[in-house]
Amino acid sequence: MALEILPGYSSNFCRKETAGKIYGNSLNNLIGAETHAGFAAAALIPTESWTSYSDTPPYTYNPYPEYNSKVWSAANKGTYVPCDGPEGEVRDVRVFSGHPEFFTGPALGSYTPLDIDSNLCFERESRLGAYGYQEEVEPKPSGDGNLHKRMDWNTVNWGQLQEFCVQKNADRYIKLEEMPHINDQFAGLASNSSINSNGTAKMRRAETTDAITDEAEARRQGLHGMPQIKATEKSRTAVLLRSYSGKNYTENDKHNIRSLVSELSLRTGSEYQVYLLVQIKEDLPIWTDSTVHEKAIQDSVPKEFWDMTVLWNDAIMREWYPLIPEKVNNVHQSQWLSVQKFALENPQFEYFWNWELDSRYTGHHYNLLEKLATFARAQPRKYLWERNERYYVSKYHGPYDSKFRKTVEALSGSETIWGAVPVPNIKAIGPPPPVTDQAGDDYRWGVDEEADYISLAPIFDPINTTWPGRNDVWGYDGTEKTPRRATIGTQSRCSRKLLNAMHEENKKGNHVSSEMTPQTVALLHGLKAVYAPIPIFLDRQWEPLKIQKWFNPGPKGVSGSTEESPFSWGREVRFEGSTWYYRAVPPMRLFNNWMGWEDSGIGGAEVRTFLFP
Repeated sequence: MALEILPGYSSNFCRKETAGKIYGNSLNNLIGAETHAGFAAAALIPTESWTSYSDTPPYTYNPYPEYNSKVWSAANKGTYVPCDGPEGEVRDVRVFSGHPEFFTGPALGSYTPLDIDSNLCFERESRLGAYGYQEEVEPKPSGDGNLHKRMDWNTVNWGQLQEFCVQKNADRYIKLEEMPHINDQFAGLASNSSINSNGTAKMRRAETTDAITDEAEARRQGLHGMPQIKATEKSRTAVLLRSYSGKNYTENDKHNIRSLVSELSLRTGSEYQVYLLVQIKEDLPIWTDSTVHEKAIQDSVPKEFWDMTVLWNDAIMREWYPLIPEKVNNVHQSQWLSVQKFALENPQFEYFWNWELDSRYTGHHYNLLEKLATFARAQPRKYLWERNERYYVSKYHGPYDSKFRKTVEALSGSETIWGAVPVPNIKAIGPPPPVTDQAGDDYRWGVDEEADYISLAPIFDPINTTWPGRNDVWGYDGTEKTPRRATIGTQSRCSRKLLNAMHEENKKGNHVSSEMTPQTVALLHGLKAVYAPIPIFLDRQWEPLKIQKWFNPGPKGVSGSTEESPFSWGREVRFEGSTWYYRAVPPMRLFNNWMGWEDSGIGGAEVRTFLFP
């Protein structure tokens, strides 16, 4: 492949033999097949469905709990009732066992602390075929020897399917009138909701201690242990896909939305519910004219998604939050306002994923979100903010819950955040620390506490960086004095408690820009925020020490707090070869190859490349 000299890198570095090795791998050069154990092995069901594009048969992948089993029923209220998809029973996707030799482990983040099986590969047809992938999946023969017609997606109503699913599983979820957090203040703001039930009870997995750093070693030992099960209640979660009027929905956009609805909502009996949160950019009376409102939906969204669409516009946000300066009350600097409004109007949900519609996860959506939530729940609050503010480099830091944790403690010492960071005129709503000094806590406070905020990138201190949004503070204690945190990207999960606190601060005129909003409010209110170190690969191999130097260059090895931060202006080129960043090259190239599209001279319909979680 042609090699480009990237600013800040030596020509020798860019010409390393490993450059570009992440591209062009196929299903026929995997290693480590059938190395799975515990929950990872239980999720795999062998098949005899040999394909023309692989020399090994796939597995059916079922990462869900064993609903209605004795164990599940002992920990969960009600009965799980399966929900239909467009063609009846929701089918599980198929996966292939193994991984490519080059992908020995991610450069940043890790599968190990998240307990995600890193020894699986997902192929485009077996992953997306059930969701209409290019209509390339052969129709199934019917009993009478004829072929079934291909699905007419315009006849599918995903919103209605999700509503039916809620009703079928209503006895698993708490009724709205029984929910203790719905007080008069917020109930009065809620609009009429078509959903009458909320949830839930769940089977829960305890913290897994990862004594293994190396991904290959984790595979050899059968993944990352078998977590124990605890009984606890599971609330329902809304997944809000961000969109806007005028967007052209590609076929792949539709595949992605259908898979999210099927895997998160229908297959779980409505533990999750998926919505399109659509900004109407035109000046239309969508709040006063129901006909205009419905037409705006129909003009902005494919028909199959009409009944799962929620609209918003700038005008209603300025009406709700008149004390936020009008010039910054926009989707760029105030993206969370529409999520706050949705949360107030939909009290049946306790957690809310803000999900970018142009992001892609080729693994299994349910497995990912449950693993992120489980990891965040298991995190102790002691030195949590300090762990949050640096990239986890497993080959440099060592095991997450042991060596890495102790390293952060040693570097931070008494300079740590313990409870809410005080700011004048803010009464923190988070729980007070159990002891005055963190030294008296044995990493127990916060364990088994749900996270109010889950980030997919470090939660860094923007002060002293040259990140463009570092001074976007209005109200609070002013630009100079207000403590704050930021994360690049807004794809993250917020609790109802956090969104309510954000709403109250915004009503008072206290505001920070979108990529600082939930992080800063959590910091000032003493709420639990967690950076989940998702695996990130680079397009060539870096030495662990250099990864640490380039991505955690700040004081005591943090990612922010310095002009040399990778998030500072002009330094984001460091992410150009990564698999998770909005200006990176590999994500689009890898995804194009995976979809059978040639990119930069690699790939094409005849090449069955793979991506894994």
